[in-house]
Amino acid sequence: MELDHEACYRALSTRDARFDGRIFIAVRTTRIYCRPICPARTPKGENVTFFATASAAQEAGYRPCLRCRPESSPDLGAWRGTSNTVSRALTLIGEGALDGEAVDALAERLGIGERQLRRLFRQHLGASPIAVAQTRRVLFAKQLIVETTMPMAEVALAAGFNSIRRFNATFQSLYQRPPRELRRSKLIDGEQTGAEGITLKLPYAPPYDWDAMIDFLGARAIRGIEAVDNRWRYRRSIALDGAQGVIGVEPDDREPALRVSIRFPQVSALLISA
Repeated sequence: MELDHEACYRALSTRDARFDGRIFIAVRTTRIYCRPICPARTPKGENVTFFATASAAQEAGYRPCLRCRPESSPDLGAWRGTSNTVSRALTLIGEGALDGEAVDALAERLGIGERQLRRLFRQHLGASPIAVAQTRRVLFAKQLIVETTMPMAEVALAAGFNSIRRFNATFQSLYQRPPRELRRSKLIDGEQTGAEGITLKLPYAPPYDWDAMIDFLGARAIRGIEAVDNRWRYRRSIALDGAQGVIGVEPDDREPALRVSIRFPQVSALLISA
């Protein structure tokens, strides 16, 4: 997980968007980690450490920047160069494997020992399995706080926190403030109405050929489950634990991002759905 400090600092100094989502900058003087495109003043080279993942930065004791929002970084969670075992583990973590189980249970499902699993995560991600799961929960919760009007109790449940007390304590520890103070006075879109219907943004690093993607999906759409509306919006029905919902995806016309609308009755399944 070693990164070229000079090359990374050059990307930071020029705010090179090509590195957005691929490196994270941790500033030792502030204990905050940022994206390379952060609008804050560029810190001195001797005061920064570079990480390949947000999980590694967070496990090292840094907290997410409130200006550049690492949770909205493109390709967050797209772990490049990982082993098949780590990729499988990440898929299971994304499905909530560590929300109620220990690491040894995850390792057993993968057919390896717990020590081997931890070693692989350190080698490929620079963070432990627990840190990856925790970062995923925290950043998704922060995205819901900023981009929706969901009540805090529902945000906590949707992000995989077992209790509102743990949710509040985690955010207090990371941000030195309760989660309600992270909510902006004005939402990005101003149209989210609750957990059953929310819209989130998934930024990406251009280029992204949406027309080619929608052609591909439209040609292979499963009737009754998937649909493409006017070559612009993709919709898919989803079912989980007996509940049914709909996910819609369309490009944002203001920035390189996809707008994902999720309508699902079970708040606790939003993290998996997203």
